[in-house]
Amino acid sequence: MKKRHRPSARRSVLALAALLLLPLQGCDDGASEPASETEAILLIYCGITMLHPIRAIVDIFAAETGARVTISQGGSEDLYKSLALSRIGDLYFPGSLSYRERHLDEGLLGPAVRVGYNVAALVVTEGNPKGIAADVAVLTDPALSVVIANPESGSIGREAQRILEHVGLYGTVLDNISVMATDSRNLNFTLVDGTADVALNWRATAFFPENRDRLDVLDIDPALAVPKTLAINRLTFSEHPDLAQRFMDLAASPRGQAIFRSYGFLDRDGLSED
Repeated sequence: MKKRHRPSARRSVLALAALLLLPLQGCDDGASEPASETEAILLIYCGITMLHPIRAIVDIFAAETGARVTISQGGSEDLYKSLALSRIGDLYFPGSLSYRERHLDEGLLGPAVRVGYNVAALVVTEGNPKGIAADVAVLTDPALSVVIANPESGSIGREAQRILEHVGLYGTVLDNISVMATDSRNLNFTLVDGTADVALNWRATAFFPENRDRLDVLDIDPALAVPKTLAINRLTFSEHPDLAQRFMDLAASPRGQAIFRSYGFLDRDGLSED
């Protein structure tokens, strides 16, 4: 994430890539010591919703391989645009398999491994003080401050649009929202700071350490909240394909699966922590 002469075309591309990564260097989960020239650095583009389990897996991976791992976090579509422009990096982990299906023909996404599932739900503040029902129709209630995510930036925005269009409410909800957030993290911020009463978000986010004592989940009709496959994709331009594959294998292993369950996700077999 992270001259006065005229740069070459190649230098211009690399400089642009560096600028794309610059704001995200704080997410580097490798050792704090500077990397040596021979030390591999793996770059993962990770959707914000999956950041907690990926960081936990990175800690294990770095300890076992000696590799440094940098995580570029953001909305799934925004991340894809970044990697497509920079052609730098090793793994892409969006919040839904639909991003792989949408972009596969572009030739940047190689082999993938399924590591679990995302499920949408209504999320409210702890204790559900307004007595909100577990029904997406509440998102049309003008007495409530409602927030959903933008389908152009993140996976939960696309999922919210799919669910609400299925029941014919998307336009009505858009007219009723107080805020359109960019991603799952910002959806929860609006609940915690009191801007919103209810959000349609990924269920797992309410179980993250910073949210579990502040937010509650209202599970909606499972016919609407269909589990969405989570898959880690190896990038075809990866400079460390073998190391990237080792990371994918760890995430799909029993150790990796236990980590996903601990953060509220369903694992590869559709099982949760409880």
